[in-house]
Amino acid sequence: MNVLVIQTAFLGDAVLTLPLVQEIARLYPDANIDVLATPVTRELFEASPFVRKVFPLDKKGKHKSLVRTSLFALELKKINYDIIFSPHRSFRSALISKLINSPERIGFDNTAWKGAYTNLVPYRKDFHEVKRNLSLLGMDYGENWRIRPLVRMDETARGKVRKFLEDKKVGKFVAIAPGSVWATKKYPSEYFAELIKFLLGEGFSIVMIGGKDDEKYCEEFTRIAPDRIFNSAGKFSVIESIELLSRCRFLLSNDSAPTHLAQAAGVRTFTIYVSTVPAFGFYPYLPGSAYESYDKLECKPCGIHGRKECPLGTLECGYALKPNIIVEKLKQKGFLISEEQ
Repeated sequence: MNVLVIQTAFLGDAVLTLPLVQEIARLYPDANIDVLATPVTRELFEASPFVRKVFPLDKKGKHKSLVRTSLFALELKKINYDIIFSPHRSFRSALISKLINSPERIGFDNTAWKGAYTNLVPYRKDFHEVKRNLSLLGMDYGENWRIRPLVRMDETARGKVRKFLEDKKVGKFVAIAPGSVWATKKYPSEYFAELIKFLLGEGFSIVMIGGKDDEKYCEEFTRIAPDRIFNSAGKFSVIESIELLSRCRFLLSNDSAPTHLAQAAGVRTFTIYVSTVPAFGFYPYLPGSAYESYDKLECKPCGIHGRKECPLGTLECGYALKPNIIVEKLKQKGFLISEEQ
């Protein structure tokens, strides 16, 4: 039995698709599970112990045109997939599903092309994304949907992270992810600086994390205490970043991909929501995690993905969420209690 999962969205969405892959493997133990992903998320899916092969769809490059996408889909059709699960709801994903023409093609009822699928499942806005994806299996998981995304960690990744931490003499540390593709998802930098100073006072070192695009931004925070704040942004791959996160006391992050990578790492996560809200279903869900959001604004949320700039020019959703509010929540939820206590 051949199964294809189509998920060509952002890195965070990819992480939250892993529980679906894991459940497919549990329900169909003899299935060969392949994944259609992006070049960015390919590494993540290849690290899943349940995935046979990952096919990268380069939507911004060689597969940008629908003609090339169609030719790509017709090549996949030769594999003879029995079932397609498509958490991704774009027209391109629907077109690929239709062209592969598997006997069963399962997608959400708000897909861009409903006719491409044989089975449509209600898209529940009140569900967490993991639970939404699991609903494609036609099962009611109730409160048992909180499944940790699993990835294989090789010794090369462990060694690289271990060397970084040992060379820097990091010690016990909190990981902080201050960046985001979207400007309105970024908690104000001066507020992050205050939180960093507080955590330093609590005896933690800080490791700044993020992608290559976050490197310079993260570097600015190291000036607060160069001997105790270390910048790892852009230094590690996706899998290496998960390994790094697995070694931290907890992650403090915007509503961005690191929140979800930390779920795969199995570490406590505190997510700060600026222009978006937890109700979208992308909050940290594993035990010990928490989040904070200032929702007493008519303009919030101003978009599901965030924006390049605040439409009102105030970013009140961020500035109203004072650092002392975050500190009190961290204390309340036990983030500052060390493992030795």
